[in-house]
Amino acid sequence: MSHEHSYTIEEVAQLLKVSKLTIYDLVKKGDLPVFRVGRQMRVDRTDLQLYIQKSKTGATPTSSTASTTLTTKNKKIIISGQDLVLDLLGKYIEKKHSKKVLRSHEGSFNGVMAMYNGECDIASLHLYDGDTGDYNTPYLKKIFVSHSYILINLISRRAGFYVQKGNPLQIQSFDDFKSKPLKLMNREKGSGARTLLDEQLRIYHISPSSIEGYNEEEMSHLDVASAVANGHADIGIGIEKISKLIEVDFIPLIRERYDLVLLKTPENQQLIESVKEILNSPDFQSEVVALGDYDVTQIGQIIYETL
Repeated sequence: MSHEHSYTIEEVAQLLKVSKLTIYDLVKKGDLPVFRVGRQMRVDRTDLQLYIQKSKTGATPTSSTASTTLTTKNKKIIISGQDLVLDLLGKYIEKKHSKKVLRSHEGSFNGVMAMYNGECDIASLHLYDGDTGDYNTPYLKKIFVSHSYILINLISRRAGFYVQKGNPLQIQSFDDFKSKPLKLMNREKGSGARTLLDEQLRIYHISPSSIEGYNEEEMSHLDVASAVANGHADIGIGIEKISKLIEVDFIPLIRERYDLVLLKTPENQQLIESVKEILNSPDFQSEVVALGDYDVTQIGQIIYETL
């Protein structure tokens, strides 16, 4: 268990938008496990995620490495990804098939590789390619050379820098890594945010070894933003929506395309048609828009499809 992967009681209260007394009450009842660092109580990130999952209406708690599942005639449909929209997609799949849908998280590349290894049925991804300026398609063409698949847009969203409130270091672009001694909080290898960072560093001819904190990794946008807010880092990279939940400023850099990929197999045909129908339904799109900070201009559009 790592201090870097945990929250104080105050941070948990801010994340859940409740009072500290509410969190202390959850701890007292045993609903939210804690551990101590000296005299300070802390909540492990995994325990917080499990508590949130368990508290959702109709949800069944899973481990942090599990994925969204739908059981259909002894077959599990596994969805990987971290964005909140996937919770909504899971709800619609559950309603459409009258089956229980479970939800957790995987990074973009790990989800795609799980699909390649037959361990995942729907993978969400936002992998930026610096040579083409495109998202996702260049990677899938290389990974799924011998597979037939379909890539469908889910949403678009803004990605950028998390910086401390007021942006005291006046950070504006990747060029600032060259001129300012910035401490970074990075994401794990294979995540979409990490891919965007590494591709931009390559484009700007910036050596990762020159950046303090490059090898320090967190597993979610929320954790990166929290590290910046708490002063553990000057800068991190993530999506705009999380900056509305944490006390950080957001410097937009790019509008990224967040897609779903499914393998085209006879067994998957019904699932593919269901996902298309859900994404193109006015009700689903209205709920996505209501979440805020999402662009649904291309939602449901087929971005790429093999024969």
